[in-house]
Amino acid sequence: MRACAVVASLLLSLCIGCYRVLPGAGGGRVKANPDRPINAADISVESGYAITPVAAGLTFPTGVTWDDQNRMYVVESGYSYGEVFTSPRLLRVEPDGNLTTIATGENNGPWNGVVFSRGAFYVAEGGSMDGGRLLRITPDGKIERVVDHIPSGGDHHVDGPIAAPDGTIYFSTGTMTNSGVVGDDDWRFGWLRRHADWHDVPCRDITLTGENFEIPDPRKEGGKATVTSGAFVPFGTPTTKGQVIKGSVPCSGGLFRIAAGGTAPELVAWGFRNPWGLAFGPDGKLYVTDNGYDQRGARPVWGAADWLWRVDPASPGTWYGWPDYSDGRSVTETRYKGNYRQPTRLLAEDPNPPQQPVALFGCHSSSNGIDFSRSDKFGHVGEAFVAQFGDQAPVTGKVLGAVGFKVVRVNVDNGVIEEFAINAGKKNGPASMLKSGGLERPLSVRFSPDGSALYIVDFGILMMSDKGAAPVKGTGVLWRVTRAGGEG
Repeated sequence: MRACAVVASLLLSLCIGCYRVLPGAGGGRVKANPDRPINAADISVESGYAITPVAAGLTFPTGVTWDDQNRMYVVESGYSYGEVFTSPRLLRVEPDGNLTTIATGENNGPWNGVVFSRGAFYVAEGGSMDGGRLLRITPDGKIERVVDHIPSGGDHHVDGPIAAPDGTIYFSTGTMTNSGVVGDDDWRFGWLRRHADWHDVPCRDITLTGENFEIPDPRKEGGKATVTSGAFVPFGTPTTKGQVIKGSVPCSGGLFRIAAGGTAPELVAWGFRNPWGLAFGPDGKLYVTDNGYDQRGARPVWGAADWLWRVDPASPGTWYGWPDYSDGRSVTETRYKGNYRQPTRLLAEDPNPPQQPVALFGCHSSSNGIDFSRSDKFGHVGEAFVAQFGDQAPVTGKVLGAVGFKVVRVNVDNGVIEEFAINAGKKNGPASMLKSGGLERPLSVRFSPDGSALYIVDFGILMMSDKGAAPVKGTGVLWRVTRAGGEG
């Protein structure tokens, strides 16, 4: 065991050394063609399957669902990183691929996902302008706020939702910040300019270590002014050792449920960073994809994977480790330092022992939407399918090559991950980088009601530079995957 530990330490040192020397790369660091070509032949799917486009010309699509008449719907976000605002919309996809608008939302996107349950659509509204909400939309387009004033709209947003067989609605919230401290990176993201008082809110009372950070003050010209900031408080606010931050529900980085017809959210689990995708597995447990830390802001964490968690809805209230753990290990371990200051603890004590993930995805892969195959018509019954949006380097951190930009399947019993749909060619990356007509940024996946087809929601082109994100409207695509020769 000692020899293994020495070898592992050497490999980690070599990895960090290469990381420092080699130039950065990333799938979005290209100048893309805004007239996105679409060609299913440019996508390599697992043998025995076929992929076809169903609808195109979408602007920032995030989710797909079906009503009780088996009609298909998608949602357009209404917001993208890069501070681009459009109108969030619920659209019906007609059999010929044309789109019919059912409802149009306020300027408070992103709308992240949709589910139909008991006669209505439920949509997670991210809250970039006025805070997060869970919306209920009737088939005639009437919009009702089921849950309001969710502390969301910062770096991450309200996500989900999904419905249990009894009509219970589950949804999640991401954190305001990368790792608990509001920093100058949040000014560049845009939301700190609009909401100087926003910060992360714990789901339960927590006690702080009093760790504070000297942060450049982007509000001052010249770049020399700094502020002192602590965790779970507004920008420029210091904290003290032993300070108690009161928890509340809803909160940051949490998973919630609402009974059919109800409006009061119940906490299911917390301590997530960006729990984007939710799906029930064959074992009745809830599986949650979670985006790992970035290398940015006041408290960067290097080399954090994305995670897949297993949550037992029958045992609510468990904490999953954010902001002091990454994949079950303390961020104070040297593996998370990289070229930065060693992360230190923010919480004086753990709410409960840290949990262990079911699977680890690639660092910065942005592993998001998830669903399980339940039908022999499609195959791989019991396995999870996950959409990987792809890296957003250099904003989220340096990578040495494109990460993500594909759909993978996961054996949740042993954590083994296999590629399922990826762009053809010698290099991995989005279609815009490969100059092809394949996948761009898969964000969500959902199986058809009969389980025979997997639908992939492709967000579209999102270019990245040192200045941030540059999304391209009208480049989103909805894809369908079936057994070769089958229909869905």
